[in-house]
Amino acid sequence: MLTGHDIRHRFLDYFARRGHRIVKSSPVLPPDDTLLFANAGMNQFKDVFTGLETRDYTRATSSQKCIRAGGKHNDLDEVGKTARHHTFFEMLGNFSFGDYFKEDAIAFAWELLLREFELPLERLWFTVYEDDDEAFALWKKIGAPEDRILRFGKKENFWQMGETGPCGPCSEIHYFLGDDPADNRPEHVNGPGDATVEIWNLVFMQFERSADGAMKPLPKPSVDTGAGLERLASVLQGKKTNYDTDLILPIIERIAALAAKDYRYDSADGVSMRVIADHARATAFSIADGIYPGNTGRHYVLRKIMRRAIWHGRRLGIESAFLHDIAAFVVNHMAMAFPELQTQAAVIDRVVTTEEKLFSSTLAAGRKRLDEAFQRAEQGVVAGADAFDLYQTYGLPPDLIAYIAEQRGLRVDEAGFEAALAEERARARESWKGGATKAIAPAYQAALDGKPTAFRGYDHLALSDLRIRAIIRRGELAAALQAGETGEVVLDETPFYAESGGQVGDTGLLENEAATLRVTDTVAPVAGLIVHRVEVLRGEIRPDDRVTATVDADRRRRTMLNHSATHLLHAALREVLGAHVKQAGSEVAPDKLRFDFTHYAALSPDEIAEIERLVNAQIRRNASLAKREMPLDAAVAAGAMALFGEKYGDVVRVVEVPGFSLELCGGTHVAATGDIGLFKIASESSIAAGVRRIVAVTGEAAFERFQTDERILGDLSATFRLGDIGELPAQVEKLQAALRQAEREIESLKLKLAQQRAEAALAEARTVGDARVLALETTDLDKTGVRQLAEHLLGKLGRGVVVIGARSNEKVSIAARVADDLTDRLKAGQLIRELAAIVGGGGGGRADFAEAGGKDPSKLPDALRAAPGIVERFLG
Repeated sequence: MLTGHDIRHRFLDYFARRGHRIVKSSPVLPPDDTLLFANAGMNQFKDVFTGLETRDYTRATSSQKCIRAGGKHNDLDEVGKTARHHTFFEMLGNFSFGDYFKEDAIAFAWELLLREFELPLERLWFTVYEDDDEAFALWKKIGAPEDRILRFGKKENFWQMGETGPCGPCSEIHYFLGDDPADNRPEHVNGPGDATVEIWNLVFMQFERSADGAMKPLPKPSVDTGAGLERLASVLQGKKTNYDTDLILPIIERIAALAAKDYRYDSADGVSMRVIADHARATAFSIADGIYPGNTGRHYVLRKIMRRAIWHGRRLGIESAFLHDIAAFVVNHMAMAFPELQTQAAVIDRVVTTEEKLFSSTLAAGRKRLDEAFQRAEQGVVAGADAFDLYQTYGLPPDLIAYIAEQRGLRVDEAGFEAALAEERARARESWKGGATKAIAPAYQAALDGKPTAFRGYDHLALSDLRIRAIIRRGELAAALQAGETGEVVLDETPFYAESGGQVGDTGLLENEAATLRVTDTVAPVAGLIVHRVEVLRGEIRPDDRVTATVDADRRRRTMLNHSATHLLHAALREVLGAHVKQAGSEVAPDKLRFDFTHYAALSPDEIAEIERLVNAQIRRNASLAKREMPLDAAVAAGAMALFGEKYGDVVRVVEVPGFSLELCGGTHVAATGDIGLFKIASESSIAAGVRRIVAVTGEAAFERFQTDERILGDLSATFRLGDIGELPAQVEKLQAALRQAEREIESLKLKLAQQRAEAALAEARTVGDARVLALETTDLDKTGVRQLAEHLLGKLGRGVVVIGARSNEKVSIAARVADDLTDRLKAGQLIRELAAIVGGGGGGRADFAEAGGKDPSKLPDALRAAPGIVERFLG
């Protein structure tokens, strides 16, 4: 029997032998924000299909890591319930970029399935788009029986990248898995049940759809195919479900062992085991590719995936931390095909362990929100919106919410929950629409005209006698620009660097005898085209005029310092924090550098100090930077780091600080590290889940930062009349200790005053049965003071109940203390919940002491007056 790894290898090898380049899977973290996760094999080839990028091959094959758990493609809620749905899966595919088309794509699929994998033809079905007579004829020509070629409409057999862009018909291959030949019928293709399943989809990118819906044929039709490895494995291994294949079943068996239970498919425990197995795969691959659990976007989706897995573990009776163990099993199980899992194994273990610990506190917070939602329930029904908020915000599964509600005699408004869920999905669909390919302005296309701008700025800051190729104004080609006007200028060659790789664009001047133009920015709106944004200070310019281009040298120099320092910082971060650190964004400007990177925790002062030490040591070393061009594969093989969001051609520029840093980079840099002068981190912060940001300064700006810090320290020393700034920490600690002592004395005095005022009210305590009840309002006490006052007054009352209220900043707080020998009849939590409802809030606590908060201070007197009556109801 072929293993899952065998099937992957044979698929890729089959296409490699037919002229396809085997391309490594891209990360599940997509290259842009139009997707939450990589969800198809074609994602990494999107720009190739749309013509924005060219590569040195026209045929490719890959096994792409995919996650479908949000946005347009979301299988999260179906995982575990069905035989086929997953959050994580592998998509096998072959691709043609204007090379072969339908005939070869169909021939390849036919030969691979029937000859290489030896699948029986009588179990295969072939579908085509309803109007695609060509594909129908090709299947028939190659040997498919006509009655096994089915036509379907747009829903099943037409593909499009977005609302606009490439699109075309597709042809799917389905396989009958059932045991009874009588069930092998056409109505089961794209029908209900799992007996007949789709195993391969061949997409024929044939048209370009414009915004008005019109479709025109593409000049170079392409092919994009996708075959789920797990489904293909279930077919070739003779398994009824994807979860029974050797890709996933060993993970389930590990879970069953931890739970000390047998795995049975048709059981609630079986569902839980399948969910954990799938979610552990998604977790391990996501973290390995730099996605960490958090509260927004893909980070939130990962957190929800992990917490669902953890909850299902609790449901199986696994009370201790376990998900890190299953994730480690996934690493060992899949590392042969995806070695990045092994490389990031320690990070995966650390992140999963941290999240699993965090879930206990999150669950506690969720339970509090559950209490509040249940208190708001009307006529025994928990609002669907409240249930959805618990599901969306705290990751509590709807069935768990419903179960707890049932224990309290309530039910969840499922229709309201589904309505809130549908509204969220609609928002996700609208967000996904932004993924349509942006069109390139015709003026830029005309200005490029197949002739890239030659960049001469590595060696020159000024060049003369440069021809103006084109002038653009308000998005259109223009015949001239005159004094006072703004626009864009394209030269045949330029020393101006266009914004790229995080480095800002150059500024400066374009001039000749007749005109002077200030360059306010330089950009590259399309690959190969450098555009100068200008303001005409005097005169007039026209296409074919000759100008002298002069870059602002000081601004460029300061930018170069920061860019080279960014490379040193990146290398230092990886050395201090670990190899899991990846760049997640950057800005290199004249005044500062900003570097965003993946890391799961805030940096400690010691870590920041060590990073600064390493960078400055490299600066003092004054190593000469090596800058050279080389083939991309050779650069990556040499260990060169790629920068976030950049696309690279077959030949790349490599910038090296010998023995310390090696990166692919087209930016401008200093000649030697010593030119940077000085490096200082100004701030370190969190900008998203698992993403940190460092802002730093170099050169003169770093020196000025040190001077400012020295001046501040000097001023503080003078204020405190210290002889040495080294005495400042001790002086600050002394002042803080004195302040803390003063605050304690103030709180003590406040408590004594409150006790004196409150004792005067003891005479107003009401007798209820065999107890006394005192309810009063106080001021100027914190929570600790209120608790101490309640204890003091209860001691004076004897057997009784004390209720204390306070108002502050448009809010109200209430505390209740019940004598220990009354808690068998009245619990403080019961009393406080009824009082909290009067002031528009909620709360809880122990049997003898409870606290609550509310939003309506005006109702505090009503709550205090109601206290004796509530106590009387309980004590009888």
